[in-house]
Amino acid sequence: MSAVIETKKLTKFYGKSRGIVDVDLSVNEGEIFGFIGPNGAGKSTAIRTLLGLIFKTSGEARIFGMDCERENERILQNVGYLPSEVFYYDRMKAIELLNYSASFYNKDCSKRIKELSAALELDLNKRVEDMSLGNKKKVGIVQGLLHSPRLIILDEPTSGLDPLMQKTFFELIRRENARGATVLFSSHILSEVQRICDRVAIIKDGRILETKRISELQENTYKKVSFTVKPEANVNDFSVPGGSKIEISGRSVSFIYKGDCNLLLSKIGKHPILNVDITEPSLEEIFMHYYEDGGRRE
Repeated sequence: MSAVIETKKLTKFYGKSRGIVDVDLSVNEGEIFGFIGPNGAGKSTAIRTLLGLIFKTSGEARIFGMDCERENERILQNVGYLPSEVFYYDRMKAIELLNYSASFYNKDCSKRIKELSAALELDLNKRVEDMSLGNKKKVGIVQGLLHSPRLIILDEPTSGLDPLMQKTFFELIRRENARGATVLFSSHILSEVQRICDRVAIIKDGRILETKRISELQENTYKKVSFTVKPEANVNDFSVPGGSKIEISGRSVSFIYKGDCNLLLSKIGKHPILNVDITEPSLEEIFMHYYEDGGRRE
Protein backbone atom coordinates (compact mmCIF):
# COMPACT_ATOMS: atom_id res chain seq x y z
CA MET A 1 0.00 0.00 0.00
CA SER A 2 1.45 3.35 -1.04
CA ALA A 3 1.97 6.24 1.38
CA VAL A 4 -0.07 9.37 0.68
CA ILE A 5 1.77 11.35 3.39
CA GLU A 6 5.39 10.66 4.25
CA THR A 7 7.76 12.67 6.41
CA LYS A 8 11.31 11.94 7.50
CA LYS A 9 12.88 13.81 10.42
CA LEU A 10 10.60 16.76 9.66
CA THR A 11 11.63 19.65 11.91
CA LYS A 12 10.33 23.18 12.37
CA PHE A 13 11.70 25.79 14.77
CA TYR A 14 10.31 29.29 15.24
CA GLY A 15 13.57 31.04 15.92
CA LYS A 16 14.80 29.24 19.02
CA SER A 17 11.34 27.98 19.93
CA ARG A 18 10.46 24.37 19.27
CA GLY A 19 7.73 23.53 16.79
CA ILE A 20 8.28 19.90 15.80
CA VAL A 21 11.44 17.78 15.90
CA ASP A 22 12.34 14.74 13.75
CA VAL A 23 8.74 13.86 12.94
CA ASP A 24 8.41 10.61 10.98
CA LEU A 25 4.92 9.95 9.62
CA SER A 26 3.60 7.53 7.04
CA VAL A 27 -0.10 7.67 6.19
CA ASN A 28 -1.26 4.97 3.80
CA GLU A 29 -3.68 5.45 0.94
CA GLY A 30 -7.27 4.87 2.01
CA GLU A 31 -6.79 4.91 5.78
CA ILE A 32 -8.11 7.24 8.45
CA PHE A 33 -5.02 8.17 10.42
CA GLY A 34 -5.20 9.83 13.83
CA PHE A 35 -2.75 12.48 14.96
CA ILE A 36 -3.21 13.01 18.66
CA GLY A 37 -1.58 14.98 21.43
CA PRO A 38 -2.29 17.69 23.99
CA ASN A 39 -2.69 21.31 22.89
CA GLY A 40 0.70 22.76 22.02
CA ALA A 41 2.18 19.35 21.16
CA GLY A 42 2.96 20.35 17.56
CA LYS A 43 0.01 18.89 15.63
CA SER A 44 -0.93 22.11 13.84
CA THR A 45 2.71 22.96 13.11
CA ALA A 46 3.18 19.57 11.44
CA ILE A 47 0.00 20.02 9.39
CA ARG A 48 0.85 23.56 8.29
CA THR A 49 4.31 22.39 7.25
CA LEU A 50 2.79 19.57 5.21
CA LEU A 51 0.49 22.04 3.47
CA GLY A 52 3.31 24.46 2.70
CA LEU A 53 1.73 27.19 4.81
CA ILE A 54 5.01 27.43 6.73
CA PHE A 55 8.45 26.24 5.67
CA LYS A 56 10.30 23.46 7.40
CA THR A 57 13.64 23.97 9.13
CA SER A 58 14.92 20.57 8.01
CA GLY A 59 13.84 17.07 7.03
CA GLU A 60 11.53 15.86 4.28
CA ALA A 61 7.77 16.04 3.69
CA ARG A 62 5.95 14.52 0.72
CA ILE A 63 2.28 14.17 -0.25
CA PHE A 64 1.31 11.96 -3.21
CA GLY A 65 5.05 11.43 -3.63
CA MET A 66 5.57 15.16 -4.31
CA ASP A 67 7.67 17.57 -2.27
CA CYS A 68 5.41 19.66 -0.03
CA GLU A 69 7.26 22.90 -0.76
CA ARG A 70 8.39 22.61 -4.37
CA GLU A 71 5.17 21.06 -5.69
CA ASN A 72 2.72 22.68 -3.31
CA GLU A 73 0.25 23.98 -5.91
CA ARG A 74 -0.17 20.56 -7.55
CA ILE A 75 -0.62 18.90 -4.16
CA LEU A 76 -3.29 21.33 -2.96
CA GLN A 77 -5.54 20.60 -5.96
CA ASN A 78 -6.25 17.23 -4.36
CA VAL A 79 -6.20 18.16 -0.66
CA GLY A 80 -9.07 19.32 1.52
CA TYR A 81 -8.08 21.14 4.71
CA LEU A 82 -10.10 22.17 7.75
CA PRO A 83 -8.03 24.29 10.16
CA SER A 84 -8.65 24.28 13.89
CA GLU A 85 -9.97 27.86 13.67
CA VAL A 86 -11.79 29.26 10.65
CA PHE A 87 -11.83 32.95 9.73
CA TYR A 88 -13.85 34.40 6.86
CA TYR A 89 -14.94 37.70 5.35
CA ASP A 90 -17.94 38.43 7.53
CA ARG A 91 -20.10 40.16 4.95
CA MET A 92 -20.07 37.27 2.50
CA LYS A 93 -22.91 34.75 2.41
CA ALA A 94 -21.92 31.12 2.84
CA ILE A 95 -22.79 30.32 -0.77
CA GLU A 96 -20.68 33.23 -2.03
CA LEU A 97 -17.70 32.11 -0.01
CA LEU A 98 -18.04 28.48 -1.11
CA ASN A 99 -18.47 29.39 -4.78
CA TYR A 100 -15.33 31.51 -4.52
CA SER A 101 -13.45 28.56 -3.00
CA ALA A 102 -14.76 26.26 -5.72
CA SER A 103 -13.39 28.59 -8.42
CA PHE A 104 -9.86 27.42 -7.57
CA TYR A 105 -10.60 23.92 -8.86
CA ASN A 106 -11.14 22.86 -12.44
CA LYS A 107 -14.51 21.23 -11.81
CA ASP A 108 -18.16 22.06 -11.16
CA CYS A 109 -18.65 21.83 -7.39
CA SER A 110 -22.19 23.23 -7.19
CA LYS A 111 -23.95 19.88 -6.69
CA ARG A 112 -21.41 18.84 -4.11
CA ILE A 113 -21.84 22.09 -2.15
CA LYS A 114 -25.61 21.54 -1.98
CA GLU A 115 -25.24 17.91 -0.87
CA LEU A 116 -22.73 18.68 1.87
CA SER A 117 -24.67 21.71 3.11
CA ALA A 118 -27.88 19.67 3.29
CA ALA A 119 -26.13 16.93 5.28
CA LEU A 120 -24.76 19.50 7.75
CA GLU A 121 -27.98 21.55 7.86
CA LEU A 122 -26.11 24.66 6.75
CA ASP A 123 -28.07 27.71 5.56
CA LEU A 124 -26.15 28.79 2.45
CA ASN A 125 -27.88 32.18 2.25
CA LYS A 126 -26.83 33.30 5.71
CA ARG A 127 -24.00 35.80 6.13
CA VAL A 128 -20.92 34.55 7.92
CA GLU A 129 -21.07 37.43 10.43
CA ASP A 130 -24.49 36.21 11.59
CA MET A 131 -23.36 32.63 12.14
CA SER A 132 -22.56 30.81 15.36
CA LEU A 133 -19.16 29.18 15.84
CA GLY A 134 -20.70 25.81 14.98
CA ASN A 135 -22.14 27.05 11.69
CA LYS A 136 -18.85 28.69 10.73
CA LYS A 137 -17.21 25.31 11.34
CA LYS A 138 -19.80 23.74 9.01
CA VAL A 139 -18.79 26.22 6.30
CA GLY A 140 -15.19 25.14 6.82
CA ILE A 141 -16.13 21.46 6.49
CA VAL A 142 -17.99 22.08 3.22
CA GLN A 143 -15.12 24.21 1.96
CA GLY A 144 -12.64 21.40 2.68
CA LEU A 145 -14.71 18.70 0.96
CA LEU A 146 -16.42 20.49 -1.94
CA HIS A 147 -13.86 19.38 -4.56
CA SER A 148 -13.90 15.67 -3.52
CA PRO A 149 -10.23 15.68 -2.46
CA ARG A 150 -8.05 12.56 -2.44
CA LEU A 151 -6.60 13.62 0.91
CA ILE A 152 -8.58 15.25 3.74
CA ILE A 153 -6.66 16.93 6.57
CA LEU A 154 -8.72 17.82 9.64
CA ASP A 155 -7.25 19.83 12.51
CA GLU A 156 -9.49 19.70 15.62
CA PRO A 157 -12.56 19.47 13.36
CA THR A 158 -15.31 18.94 15.95
CA SER A 159 -14.75 22.05 18.08
CA GLY A 160 -17.89 24.14 17.97
CA LEU A 161 -20.14 21.31 16.76
CA ASP A 162 -22.89 20.03 19.03
CA PRO A 163 -22.99 16.25 19.78
CA LEU A 164 -25.64 15.47 17.14
CA MET A 165 -23.73 17.36 14.47
CA GLN A 166 -20.51 15.64 15.52
CA LYS A 167 -22.22 12.33 14.81
CA THR A 168 -23.25 13.59 11.37
CA PHE A 169 -19.72 14.82 10.75
CA PHE A 170 -18.17 11.44 11.58
CA GLU A 171 -20.65 9.71 9.26
CA LEU A 172 -19.70 12.16 6.51
CA ILE A 173 -15.98 11.47 6.95
CA ARG A 174 -16.59 7.72 6.86
CA ARG A 175 -18.45 8.14 3.55
CA GLU A 176 -15.58 10.19 2.14
CA ASN A 177 -13.17 7.48 3.21
CA ALA A 178 -15.40 4.79 1.65
CA ARG A 179 -15.18 6.54 -1.71
CA GLY A 180 -11.38 6.36 -1.49
CA ALA A 181 -10.25 9.49 0.35
CA THR A 182 -7.36 9.27 2.79
CA VAL A 183 -7.92 11.16 6.06
CA LEU A 184 -5.49 12.71 8.53
CA PHE A 185 -7.49 13.46 11.69
CA SER A 186 -5.81 15.65 14.31
CA SER A 187 -7.33 15.92 17.78
CA HIS A 188 -6.56 16.22 21.48
CA ILE A 189 -9.61 14.10 22.33
CA LEU A 190 -8.70 10.43 22.57
CA SER A 191 -12.27 9.12 22.23
CA GLU A 192 -12.70 10.90 18.87
CA VAL A 193 -9.62 9.23 17.45
CA GLN A 194 -10.62 5.83 18.81
CA ARG A 195 -14.04 6.27 17.22
CA ILE A 196 -12.95 6.77 13.63
CA CYS A 197 -9.26 6.04 13.01
CA ASP A 198 -7.35 2.95 11.87
CA ARG A 199 -3.96 3.96 13.25
CA VAL A 200 -2.73 6.81 15.41
CA ALA A 201 0.49 8.72 15.97
CA ILE A 202 0.94 10.17 19.46
CA ILE A 203 2.84 13.47 19.60
CA LYS A 204 4.08 15.33 22.64
CA ASP A 205 6.49 18.26 22.94
CA GLY A 206 6.97 18.27 19.18
CA ARG A 207 8.09 14.63 18.90
CA ILE A 208 6.30 11.48 17.83
CA LEU A 209 6.23 9.15 20.81
CA GLU A 210 4.67 6.18 19.09
CA THR A 211 2.55 5.07 16.15
CA LYS A 212 0.18 2.18 16.68
CA ARG A 213 -3.11 0.64 15.59
CA ILE A 214 -6.25 1.74 17.43
CA SER A 215 -6.87 -1.87 18.45
CA GLU A 216 -3.51 -1.86 20.24
CA LEU A 217 -4.30 1.45 21.91
CA GLN A 218 -7.64 0.11 23.13
CA GLU A 219 -6.03 -3.04 24.51
CA ASN A 220 -3.72 -0.86 26.58
CA THR A 221 -6.25 1.78 27.47
CA TYR A 222 -6.23 3.43 30.86
CA LYS A 223 -9.14 4.34 33.09
CA LYS A 224 -9.38 7.12 35.64
CA VAL A 225 -11.07 5.65 38.71
CA SER A 226 -12.41 7.35 41.81
CA PHE A 227 -14.76 6.09 44.50
CA THR A 228 -16.04 7.07 47.92
CA VAL A 229 -16.95 4.62 50.66
CA LYS A 230 -19.55 4.86 53.40
CA PRO A 231 -18.55 6.50 56.73
CA GLU A 232 -17.94 3.23 58.56
CA ALA A 233 -15.42 1.93 55.97
CA ASN A 234 -11.64 2.16 55.99
CA VAL A 235 -9.72 2.45 52.70
CA ASN A 236 -6.31 3.49 54.01
CA ASP A 237 -4.74 0.25 52.77
CA PHE A 238 -6.52 0.10 49.39
CA SER A 239 -4.48 -1.33 46.51
CA VAL A 240 -5.18 -3.01 43.18
CA PRO A 241 -2.78 -4.60 40.65
CA GLY A 242 -2.58 -2.25 37.65
CA GLY A 243 -3.42 0.81 39.73
CA SER A 244 -0.93 3.66 39.84
CA LYS A 245 -0.69 7.01 41.60
CA ILE A 246 -3.27 5.92 44.16
CA GLU A 247 -4.40 8.90 46.21
CA ILE A 248 -6.47 8.44 49.38
CA SER A 249 -8.17 11.38 51.04
CA GLY A 250 -10.47 10.49 53.92
CA ARG A 251 -13.08 8.16 52.47
CA SER A 252 -12.21 8.91 48.82
CA VAL A 253 -9.77 7.01 46.59
CA SER A 254 -8.58 7.97 43.09
CA PHE A 255 -6.06 6.38 40.72
CA ILE A 256 -5.24 5.50 37.10
CA TYR A 257 -5.91 1.87 36.20
CA LYS A 258 -4.72 -0.44 33.46
CA GLY A 259 -5.79 -4.08 33.53
CA ASP A 260 -8.74 -6.43 33.78
CA CYS A 261 -11.94 -4.51 34.51
CA ASN A 262 -13.40 -7.53 36.33
CA LEU A 263 -10.51 -7.49 38.79
CA LEU A 264 -10.96 -3.76 39.27
CA LEU A 265 -14.67 -4.10 40.03
CA SER A 266 -14.13 -7.02 42.39
CA LYS A 267 -11.51 -5.04 44.35
CA ILE A 268 -13.72 -1.97 44.63
CA GLY A 269 -16.76 -4.10 45.42
CA LYS A 270 -15.16 -5.43 48.60
CA HIS A 271 -15.77 -2.00 50.16
CA PRO A 272 -19.16 -0.48 51.07
CA ILE A 273 -19.34 1.96 48.14
CA LEU A 274 -21.18 5.26 48.33
CA ASN A 275 -20.40 6.20 44.71
CA VAL A 276 -17.90 5.33 41.98
CA ASP A 277 -16.73 7.07 38.82
CA ILE A 278 -14.78 5.38 36.00
CA THR A 279 -13.89 7.68 33.13
CA GLU A 280 -11.39 8.22 30.35
CA PRO A 281 -8.28 9.99 31.63
CA SER A 282 -6.91 13.08 29.94
CA LEU A 283 -4.19 12.70 27.34
CA GLU A 284 -1.68 14.19 29.75
CA GLU A 285 -2.55 11.51 32.29
CA ILE A 286 -2.26 8.79 29.66
CA PHE A 287 1.14 10.07 28.57
CA MET A 288 2.36 10.31 32.15
CA HIS A 289 1.34 6.80 33.13
CA TYR A 290 1.77 4.99 29.84
CA TYR A 291 5.37 6.00 29.37
CA GLU A 292 6.23 5.50 33.02
CA ASP A 293 5.14 1.90 32.40
CA GLY A 294 7.82 1.31 29.82
CA GLY A 295 6.63 2.97 26.64
CA ARG A 296 9.19 4.69 24.47
CA ARG A 297 10.56 7.81 26.15
CA GLU A 298 11.70 10.94 24.42
